[in-house]
Amino acid sequence: MSTVIEQAVQARLISSAPQLENVPATLSYDRTDPFAVHMTFPPPATLEGIEVVWTFARELLAAGLDEPAGIGDVQLRPYGYGRTVLELHATEGVAMVHIRTSELRRFLKQTQELVPTGAEHQYLDVDQDLAQLLSS
Repeated sequence: MSTVIEQAVQARLISSAPQLENVPATLSYDRTDPFAVHMTFPPPATLEGIEVVWTFARELLAAGLDEPAGIGDVQLRPYGYGRTVLELHATEGVAMVHIRTSELRRFLKQTQELVPTGAEHQYLDVDQDLAQLLSS
């Protein structure tokens, strides 16, 4: 069984222009890092023209589907018409994207099948992580 889940999603970038711009993104989850979700935007979708990865808690993603969640660099909230708004705060500014809530729920379900919520600690290899930390 694979320890990594990846799912492509279409994100709609919210801007001051009247139309929303679709940008591709990939959600990923790795059982070896059981508390984290990664969202990757490819170079054409970023201001810098390089791949950008945002990492945030799986718990935050789950909470933000039903009510506003997050007080830091990543914030989520439900939005009408089956969408979730994801706000990404950086020194360059704030990016806001709409993602279909159904896509996020499907992704979360897959992660929970791989690592059940509340059992994340069972998938951590503290000894290996400590050895890596001490060797560097």
